[in-house]
Amino acid sequence: MLFSLTWLPVVVSLLSPVAPAPLAPAAPRATPTEAPTADHLLSRLSMAISKLQTLRCTVKASERHAGSYQHALTQMKVASSPLRVYLRTNQGVEVLWVQGQNDGDAWVYPNRFPYVTLSLDPNGTLMRRTQHHSVADAGYGTIADLIRTAPQRSDAYRRSFRYAGDTTLQGRPCHVLRSDFPQFRYIAHKTSAGETAGKIAERYGCGEYRIVERNKVDYTTPLPAGRVLQVPNAYGRRTILCVEQKTMLPLAVAVWDDKGLFESFEFSQVVANQPIAAVEFTKDYKDYRL
Repeated sequence: MLFSLTWLPVVVSLLSPVAPAPLAPAAPRATPTEAPTADHLLSRLSMAISKLQTLRCTVKASERHAGSYQHALTQMKVASSPLRVYLRTNQGVEVLWVQGQNDGDAWVYPNRFPYVTLSLDPNGTLMRRTQHHSVADAGYGTIADLIRTAPQRSDAYRRSFRYAGDTTLQGRPCHVLRSDFPQFRYIAHKTSAGETAGKIAERYGCGEYRIVERNKVDYTTPLPAGRVLQVPNAYGRRTILCVEQKTMLPLAVAVWDDKGLFESFEFSQVVANQPIAAVEFTKDYKDYRL
């Protein structure tokens, strides 16, 4: 199911062998430029994400659910300190979540009968049944998590990234980072009292969705001690990141696991660190139907 990855053929052609061009007359030699290292690029990427105060963008997403793919096109606004997120999908669904407000729930306008705004748990069944990620991960939260290190997490997946050359995406020069992690597999994890799917995902850096899907648990309920779960040992078997050279922010990411393509996201119309009026993160803003 690669038809949704409009940017992927560009990257694949970059990574594929290229036939040598015919010999041309010798030209003066330029001083060779040392290729960037993956570690350096990942550090710059992490830094750029951490410095984001606001973000506007459109996100084209493909996510695998129960063997089929859900596709969405979402307009997004994100601001930090406190975290505030507004989303509007191409189907007219609107979501507003503001950290510390509405008892932790998101306001959701479903754009269908009975056409009323609901207050829903961002990690509850209704909001997460066809979503790999929480609204709190909107923007680049998922990418920041999959490349970061943590004391309790193996660093092997992050070390597997390699610089794979440069390409152009949406007319913008990009660095390509690729991870091949053939040791990806599900491993047995015995729960401690009070652990949740989220805490386990944090430990392994694997994301919550596959833990919930594979083990038929929910996102937030504490688990009893001694239960054995099947948990991915990393985020993916193969990952490709396209990072814009100027901003060092991602324009695209795709992740494969043991079943094939797991998810892909392409970010367009990206506007970073430009003011967003506080009123745009309120339920009564004039442009919303919340």
